[in-house]
Formats: sequence, structure tokens, C-alpha cells
Amino acid sequence: MTDFPTAAMPLQDGDLLAAVDLGSNSFHMVVAQSLLGQLRVVDRLRETVRLAEGLDARGGLSAEVRQRAFECLARFGQRIRDIPPQRVRALATNTVRRLAAPQAFLMPAESALGHGIEVVSGREEARLVYLGVAHAQPSKPDRLRLVIDIGGGSTECIIGSGFDAIERESLQLGCVATTRRFFGDGKLSRRRWDEALTEVTAEFQQFAAAYRALGWDDALGSSGTNKAIGEICAAMKLTKGAVIADALPHVRDRLLQARTIEQIDLPGLSADRKPIIAGGLLILEAAFDALGLQRLMISKAAMREGVLYDMLGRGGADDPRDAAVAALMQRYGIDKAQAERVEVTALHLFDQVAEPWQLDADDRLMLVRAARLHELGLTIAHSQYQVHGAYVVEHTDIEGFSRQQQQFLAALVRTHRRKVPKTAFDALPDRLLPSARHLSALLRLAVLMHRAHEGDPIPRLDARAGDGSLALLLDRQWLEARPLLRADLEGEPQGMAALGVRLQIGTA
Repeated sequence: MTDFPTAAMPLQDGDLLAAVDLGSNSFHMVVAQSLLGQLRVVDRLRETVRLAEGLDARGGLSAEVRQRAFECLARFGQRIRDIPPQRVRALATNTVRRLAAPQAFLMPAESALGHGIEVVSGREEARLVYLGVAHAQPSKPDRLRLVIDIGGGSTECIIGSGFDAIERESLQLGCVATTRRFFGDGKLSRRRWDEALTEVTAEFQQFAAAYRALGWDDALGSSGTNKAIGEICAAMKLTKGAVIADALPHVRDRLLQARTIEQIDLPGLSADRKPIIAGGLLILEAAFDALGLQRLMISKAAMREGVLYDMLGRGGADDPRDAAVAALMQRYGIDKAQAERVEVTALHLFDQVAEPWQLDADDRLMLVRAARLHELGLTIAHSQYQVHGAYVVEHTDIEGFSRQQQQFLAALVRTHRRKVPKTAFDALPDRLLPSARHLSALLRLAVLMHRAHEGDPIPRLDARAGDGSLALLLDRQWLEARPLLRADLEGEPQGMAALGVRLQIGTA
């Protein structure tokens, strides 16, 4: 297969990158400068938004919390106004994942920030957390490390080696959500703590045996909760900043001396962290119990640093999405020769229409990946294979892809043949709709051109695009020798109309 075309602009020394983390407790932004292939942090911003605090049982978000989020993002957006969009990534995590109507939040949030916002799965969040920790505290490649990240809405547990995550788990347990779940009325007691600990420990036990069997050489905790508990341990003179198994009962007993959350008095605990420390400490105690931990060192890095390093690799040899697509092709036995034929033709069309249709390098990459995966559903059934393939692409955890990117890719796979459903692009934000429809049009044509799985080159395929139009010019003799293709092309303007494209086909 051909190599992936590079999407990102090559970084020059002095270029700025920014990562925005819309966490369930706090929003973070890190701005870094690229110098000699390394990153130097030049600015950090953090605001306590408590997004999870506004989430209700129906997946709605309170107006007060929405407003806090938008105001914070507007301030972040002011700081990164002059950074090109290709060098900014904003990621939303657990709370946005759980919204019943995420676009109702994301659209005004993107307007406030001035950049698109991606929603990542728990497992992708875990990969990025590990990447950030691994770069901040490198270890020998043959050593395994466990990383635990307790966020506001979820907890990620990862075992990795070097910069690669080997095992990833994401639990619906976070310091904000767990405090609300077990201590929502603000009252604390030993009985309530023990009952809650039993429930939370059971969540970790789903994977604890497998993790303990694999093992690890050292363990690190990232994000604010682990850092806060480490500082409490140090202030209580139990450790020098790490968290050890013998220290946790002392911290817990000190916390439970308070009858309410408002009365908690732990040395080294900030006022900002006090309302949610009970849930965070509960999660960490459960993790220690289930995983048999003895010591957890504290890392200064978290997902936002991982996002920055992930951006360095994207579009180059270290883009994790390349390996993920290749793995899917192998797992589902995709015909590589046919995929490459479709890819080459799709890119030939793309390069002719990219400028008038305002398609960019990231769109080109998405078209390549759709071409490589368009026949994925054939492993399940030939009938409606585009439907099966789209379902797999959308609902599989694919390393390196955000939810929107998977939905985008799934929409291309779903619409590459047959009738285009009216709902095919409903999951995508408005800003992605024009490129999604245009890429679908190009993929449909490339697939049609190679329906017979011929290896012979196409002698002529000229494309000219306008506002909502696409004109093709083919070799007359070549087309006349292919009556099936000619019939398919004669019926294709109807399919294109569903994509908002007027198709004209000529020969010469």
C-alpha cells in the first residue's frame, strides 16, 4: 500500500501548539513551543468548571454550568486566537460523552473557544494520559508501568511500556461524580464509606486479575486528585509526596472525622479541592485494594501533555491512526489490492477538486482511510456490507481517533454505495458536513470505477468541481467497453443529489 499523505504542516522551531482539556472537574490548556523536535511549555491555564456537577440523570446539563464552561472557553480562546487551527486540539471527556445531546453543548462551546472540539472515548483518553506521563517521566523500554488517572467523571487505568499503552481501561468513576453519587447530601460516615468502597472496588475488580497477572514495575498517578492526595500525605508527614498503602487509612480516618463535606479538615488540601476530595480518596483506596498497590508516585503530566505529544506524531511516521487502520484491515481480511486501487483513484479525484471544494490535508487523510476500510463489512455479509462496515467503524475503539473522527469515517463507509440515507451525516457537527459530503462523492466514484476489481489503469479521469457541482470526463472507448460501469454511472447522479452534488459525466 502507499504511504499515508502527511496532514499536518511541518513544525518549525518556534511554532506554538495548544492542547485544551475539557475535563469533568477542571478545564486545562497548555501552550507549548516546538524546539528541535521537543516541546517547551510556555503557558498553562486551569479553571475549575465542575462540568460533571451540572449533569443530570437524563443527560442534560444545567444552564449555570453551561455558562461557566462557555465563559472559561472564551478566555482560553483569547489566548490561542493567533495559533493556526491545525496546531490546536481541544478534547472533551466523560461528561460530554454522557450528554444526551452533545451537539447542543459543543456548538456554542466551539464558538466560544474559536476552535473545533473533539469528544474522545475513555480508552482513547487513557492512551493520551499514558502518553503524557511517559514523556514526562520516561523509563526503560523493558519496564512496565501502571498509570492511574482520576478525573472528575472517569478514572483511567493503563499498563504500558515505553510510550506504548498495552492495556487500557476507563471506569465511570470520577472525583466529582463519585462524591455526588455516594455523598450527594454532603453527609459523611464510616458506614456510608464502607458501603461505597465495596461498590467502587467491585468496578476495579472487573480487570484487576488481568492487570495483576501482567504486572508492573512502578505505578504513577496523574491529574489533580492524585496530586492533592499526595500533598495531603506529605502535609500529614506520612510520605514525601507519593501515596503509599499504609498512608491511605490515616488520610481516610482524618477525613471521616468530619461529619459533612464542608467540615473536612485535611492538611495541605485546597479549598477548591475540598468539595470533591471524598470521592477521589474513595476511588484511590479502592484502586489500592483491588490492584494490590503499595506505592503510587505522582506525575505532573496528564492527558493535555499527551495531546501535545500526539500532535507531534500526527501526520508523520508516528501517527497512531496509521497502525490502527492497518490493524482493522488485517482483522477483517480487507482486500489490500482493491483498497489501494480505490485509494489511488479517490486521491486522483481529490487533488483535482480540493481547491474549489475547500478540502484540506486532513480531509485527504480521511479519504485515504475511508478507501482502505470501505469493504470492511464484507467479512460480516455481502448484503448491505456498507451498513455493517459503518457500524464497526463507529462503535469500535480505534486508537488515535476521536468520536467525531470515527463518526465521520463511518459516514463515508456507510455512503460509499447504494442509496444515501437522509440520516447518514446526522452525528456530525455542521462544520464538518460540507467536507463529509464531498469526500463521500469522491469515494463513491472511486469505488464505482473499480467495481470489477480490474488492475488496469484508467486512461482518463478528469474532474472539475464548482459550487455544488462535479463534472467528470472519461475516455469514450474505455467506457464503452464497460457496459456495467456505464450503467452505474448513468444512475449515479441520483445518489450524488442526496449529497448535494450535481454530477455531469462526459467522454472524449
